[in-house]
Amino acid sequence: MQKVITPVNAEGRAKLGIRSGDTVRVVQNITELKKGRGTDKKEKTTKNTRKQAFEGLVLSVKHGTEAGASFTVRTTLSGVGVEKTFPLYSPMIDSIEIVKRSAVRRAKLYFIREKAAKEVRRQLRGARMMHLKSDEAVAPAEVSAETEAAVVEPAVAATEAIAA
Repeated sequence: MQKVITPVNAEGRAKLGIRSGDTVRVVQNITELKKGRGTDKKEKTTKNTRKQAFEGLVLSVKHGTEAGASFTVRTTLSGVGVEKTFPLYSPMIDSIEIVKRSAVRRAKLYFIREKAAKEVRRQLRGARMMHLKSDEAVAPAEVSAETEAAVVEPAVAATEAIAA
């Protein structure tokens, strides 16, 4: 049997034993391409690589530890639920760290999507009961009676001139 040459530590990732209910931090290598013109007026493409962490709850693990294995991670960013599916042996993944391990009674935790939506709706119901309006959120500047009279008088004079 031949040994496969890969930039990924396949044995290490298989031994992680990622399961549903784990909270994981996945650090990805992201390559950004920027196109622009240089001083010689020719179009140039520059590559910029950076690392980005994505931390969340593992909803599902598919195909165990075989070559096509993948896992889905869900988190809430800026009040919006975001899910990403990562291939387990992808060379674009720099590292996978299990932050917390929870005991769950399901293999696939897809019901959490609906649970999160219900929680958001519950919070919105509470906000509606407060009777807030967009105009009330911004407090108007305190205007003194003298300043108000100074602003109103030219407007009244202008309307009288038009009426005459």
